[in-house]
Amino acid sequence: MKKRVSLDMPIGKLTRVDDFLPSPKELMASEKKVKVTLYLKKSNVETLKNTAKQSHTKYQRIIRELVGRYVEHYSHVSG
Repeated sequence: MKKRVSLDMPIGKLTRVDDFLPSPKELMASEKKVKVTLYLKKSNVETLKNTAKQSHTKYQRIIRELVGRYVEHYSHVSG
């Protein structure tokens, strides 16, 4: 007969680690956003929407991330 292992108890030696995560308030704090109107190619928007649907997110969030990374990259290059 095999010895049963209790899954309710920790397995192995435990080590306490410092709490390094930011507080929920810090996580929610983000830069202020500004609304802009932007005309894009329909095919590009459809591609972004399909990508967003597969990733279970919003296509506007993908656009914000793309623009943000582009600006961040080129602000370091020229600065």
